[in-house]
Amino acid sequence: MSEPLWKPSAERIAKANISVFRRKLELDWGVSLPDYAALHAFSLDEMDKFWSTAWDFCRVVASKKGERVLVDGDKMPGAQFFPDARLNFAENLLRRRDDTPAILFRAEDQIERKITWNELYNETSRMAQALRALGVEAGDRVAGFVPNCPEAIIAMLAASSIGAIWTSCSPDFGVQGVLDRFGQVKPKVLFTADGYHYNGKPQDSLEKIATVLADLPSVQLTVVFPLLNEEPEINAVPNSVHWRHFTAAHDPENIDFAQLPFNHPLYILYSSGTTGAPKCIVHGAGGTLLQHLKEQQLHCDIKKGDRAFYFTTCGWMMWNWLITFLASEATVVLYDGSPSYPGPEVLFDYADDVGINLFGTSAKFIDALGNAGLKPMDTHDLSSIRTLTSTGSPLVPEGFDYVYANIKKDVCLSSIAGGTDIVGCFVGGNPTLPVWQGEIQCKLMGMATDVFNEDGQSVVGEKGELVCTKPFPSMPIGFWNDDDGAKYRSAYFERYDNIWHHGDFVELTERGGMIIFGRSDATLNPGGVRIGTAEIYRQVEQFEEVVEAICIGQEWDDDTRVVLFVVLRDSETLDDDLTQRIRQRVRQNCSPRHMPAKVIAVTDIPRTKSGKITELAVRDIVHGRDVKNKEALANPEALELYRDLAELQNG
Repeated sequence: MSEPLWKPSAERIAKANISVFRRKLELDWGVSLPDYAALHAFSLDEMDKFWSTAWDFCRVVASKKGERVLVDGDKMPGAQFFPDARLNFAENLLRRRDDTPAILFRAEDQIERKITWNELYNETSRMAQALRALGVEAGDRVAGFVPNCPEAIIAMLAASSIGAIWTSCSPDFGVQGVLDRFGQVKPKVLFTADGYHYNGKPQDSLEKIATVLADLPSVQLTVVFPLLNEEPEINAVPNSVHWRHFTAAHDPENIDFAQLPFNHPLYILYSSGTTGAPKCIVHGAGGTLLQHLKEQQLHCDIKKGDRAFYFTTCGWMMWNWLITFLASEATVVLYDGSPSYPGPEVLFDYADDVGINLFGTSAKFIDALGNAGLKPMDTHDLSSIRTLTSTGSPLVPEGFDYVYANIKKDVCLSSIAGGTDIVGCFVGGNPTLPVWQGEIQCKLMGMATDVFNEDGQSVVGEKGELVCTKPFPSMPIGFWNDDDGAKYRSAYFERYDNIWHHGDFVELTERGGMIIFGRSDATLNPGGVRIGTAEIYRQVEQFEEVVEAICIGQEWDDDTRVVLFVVLRDSETLDDDLTQRIRQRVRQNCSPRHMPAKVIAVTDIPRTKSGKITELAVRDIVHGRDVKNKEALANPEALELYRDLAELQNG
């Protein structure tokens, strides 16, 4: 494509936070930064100056910043950012006190609420006092088995104000999935709702949580808040109390925010892989805060009073990312439930109703809109949306086209990529740069993102492994129960010494953008030629007959053959004609080596709780191997569709 899909106006560029920040760097440090390439280079060459200025520009609230910005900056792991600083994460998110909305909440068509900044502060104050009275201290774990609702945020803020570590998963997790996570970190207190709404139906949570608690002896108290019933019956939940009873003895007062080191643990997040028990990834308060402020204020151009939305659950790191918008004095917009109930336009209705400025979703949601033939541009105003972000899986070029043709023409489409491992992004958006079809706009400031080929050489215009060659503040501070750091080093630093290896198969373009082709451990390699599964999906999902596809490599005749599974639209069948058309398109537009040896119709595709399809799990099933962490899947029953298929037993 010779022309970008979108260019920012001169006015938008001039007013963007990142432009103001660039001018501040130039004035403060006497440098010339004429474009983003120069700005990005400065952020890596002068890391002390960059991160110190980012701290000041984003107005980090701290009792002490300290003189030292980066110690042992040549070590990964081992680098330390702001080692003398003292701060509190919750204090940064509760800096605003007035009667404008801090949180807007909608649960399908059942619940709608507004929480003001004053109400948020006061409720957090009461909950923090109640937790302290219970004996919760810094370093204790506080867990949430919670829908995406205001109470989840209040509980997290109260815990972090004390210095306790917050961890959560969504209530659609099965019992074993909850135990696989919380059982490792042993929370002292558990928060839960009585239930939630999905697809217009109430879903009870209390029976499930009672079963969980039977094998979670560390929990001293379970705090239950109502979403289904005003007076939920909690007698079956051992050592439980109603939220309002738990806080009733405490009046709002100024919160005693514990001043803690920069790397004091804030969150425990969990890997979503299906190859074993989830890794418990510990993230520090200062690094999470600073990384999010940089991403949200500079790369997403969020300003005070804006309204930020992301469709997520409390089991996905995007929830942790979303709530940090409070630190920019922006209103956080929450939605819990199905994104397609009572119809596929429900999230755009919400955007218009409340005036969302940043609309966050997934590539699969955009694909689903296209498959359904929706044109929100024709049915909705959407004038408030300045930025539309997409993550969770690669957004294919046709997805970019769909957004600009059918959602909004004047919008910064920011495909972003990073993940749970860094609770943030390596690459993402920039309101001052054009959007090119199929490309993530840029490497983010402060992130020494690069692409290595199989020889470990940095390459441009070639596919390879995403790496990061310098430290950054939101690197995990470790894994839980990994005292010697062996699991941590093995996860990220085993392949390349002193270089972060992330596990994405990508290409850096001449323009400085990034194309992601999928997880590198799910790439196909027949005949020694690597290709990302996303490249095949792009071709196959253009067929009107195909809803979705999943592709794996099957070990066959001392090599690998490509096997493609397709979900077809109702009334469609996989006949010889469609099979051959699919194979030929892949042959012509990918390569002959990657033409599927087998094309098989299935009715469902297994995916994780965050909506990612799971090539590795399907590959294991096809090869007769156990999938060890089925609880990570939203629909584990779908795996049986791939077991012992006769079509895969012959050539």
